Amino acid sequence: MSGNVTNASDNSFAGSAANDVLVIGSGAAGLTAALVLAEKCRVLVLAKGALDGGSTNWAQGGIAAVLDAGDTFENHIRDTMIAGAGLNRRETVEFVVEHAPAAINRLESLGVPFNAEAGALHLTREGGHSHRRIVHVDDATGAAVQQALLKAARDHPNITLLPGRTCIDLISGRHEAARYSGSGRIWGVYALDEATGKVEAHTARATILATGGAGRVYQFSTAPRGATGDGIAMAWRAGARVCNMEMMQFHPTCLYNLDVKNFLITEAVRGEGGRLINPRTGKRFMEFYDPERLELAPRDIVARAIDSEIKKFGLDYVHLDISHMPDEFVRGHFPNIHDKLLGLGIDMTRQPIPVVPAQHYTCGGVLIDLEGRTDLPGLYAAGECTESGLHGANRLASNSLLECFVFGDAAARDILRRWDSFDAPPEVRPWDESRVTDSDEEVVIKQNWTEIRRFMWNYVGIVRTDKRLERAAHRIQMLSGEVNDYYGHFRVTTDLIELRNLLQSAELIVRSARARHESRGLHYTLDYPQTDEIARDTVLVP
Repeated sequence: MSGNVTNASDNSFAGSAANDVLVIGSGAAGLTAALVLAEKCRVLVLAKGALDGGSTNWAQGGIAAVLDAGDTFENHIRDTMIAGAGLNRRETVEFVVEHAPAAINRLESLGVPFNAEAGALHLTREGGHSHRRIVHVDDATGAAVQQALLKAARDHPNITLLPGRTCIDLISGRHEAARYSGSGRIWGVYALDEATGKVEAHTARATILATGGAGRVYQFSTAPRGATGDGIAMAWRAGARVCNMEMMQFHPTCLYNLDVKNFLITEAVRGEGGRLINPRTGKRFMEFYDPERLELAPRDIVARAIDSEIKKFGLDYVHLDISHMPDEFVRGHFPNIHDKLLGLGIDMTRQPIPVVPAQHYTCGGVLIDLEGRTDLPGLYAAGECTESGLHGANRLASNSLLECFVFGDAAARDILRRWDSFDAPPEVRPWDESRVTDSDEEVVIKQNWTEIRRFMWNYVGIVRTDKRLERAAHRIQMLSGEVNDYYGHFRVTTDLIELRNLLQSAELIVRSARARHESRGLHYTLDYPQTDEIARDTVLVP
């Protein structure tokens, strides 16, 4: 029997009964939900690492919302559906788009200092959008939003923020202390205290997953270090369906620099006139791939175009050039990017920026409805860890933060509406470490982590084939036995937990990609270059 299981003989820790709702994740989705719930409930928010260590803090671009009289909800809906290659669920897109203005109003009330011009919010434009509708705070919107949400959460007496907790597995009916229940009812989570190395059981009447995406499954990604698919993997192991995991978005323009990894050059640079140049020919190349929209084509098209130019001409990168715009315009619109690049010896007011594509966003995830409910009673989810139907086969720029606000709010309000139906959590079995030891082979974790990220980039990247996917599946099968054996014999660490979730996420991505026999949006395969007439979700059932 493997060592890391729960033991019914020791009931010394029964969980955090003082909390009504557990929120896993302290980014835009998690904190939005917590603030709504806290008006009536006691909320515990768990964060892996620092409270501001998630993807929200990294978001540069902004939040899409129809606020201009010349724009309409229908325009935003149409742009989202076009970018998503028809795989979106129309009712979800309508729901999110129509709730966008209210989300912006709430953020303003929290003190987010959105850029304004002539007495109104300044709206910029990004790829795939037919109108200017991106609300932003310079080129660091996510950081401003994260700061405002954290301040509000810290100030609320009903919210407890607990950083430094790496979640391992969801607590379900099979973990109840009094009996072994086959119920899929979720009662909370087992989490590692990163400081002490001890595993805690955190229980609650309802649990919300807001854990972000699985970007770190790839060798090159703009995602933060902790984006290892934790929520997706935990929900899958607990019995929830996942959907469209093959739809991994690659951002076209990540800075190419051997010393500074994962620095994103926001899409707004192209929205404000930036041009993509082949450094070998010195010419713009998007006219060969999307002559009408050029650099403002959706991300999947631009990423494949850059990938094609790099491979065709044997390049290390292409150039993104906005130096033809006035110096003060560039510095005024992109102060943080300008300063960062200047520190690396690149003056974007006078020089082109070397860029390459990198994994950027997980469009698939845990399947949820319009209230953020998963398949499992008591378990909700919001944000990048979900498949809500908003993004379809490709996320439209600046719809990601918007989804966090809308579904964080929706999940919280559904919990409040149904509060009387949520039972108090039972006593649960504590984590059992009686049959495990400390690892003496940490190199195994590092080696496997590196191998996963490398073969996922090479075989399950921007362009795919059946043979590449088969090779990836074979390597996942080989590694699964090794990782599971390691997990069963050694005490858990953050690195081991993340490796386990990373491998699970990779398996879900590859299984989903092998199941889709067409090219649609972000899933482009040379073996099936056509797009089917009917768009179908790839739903995996545990």
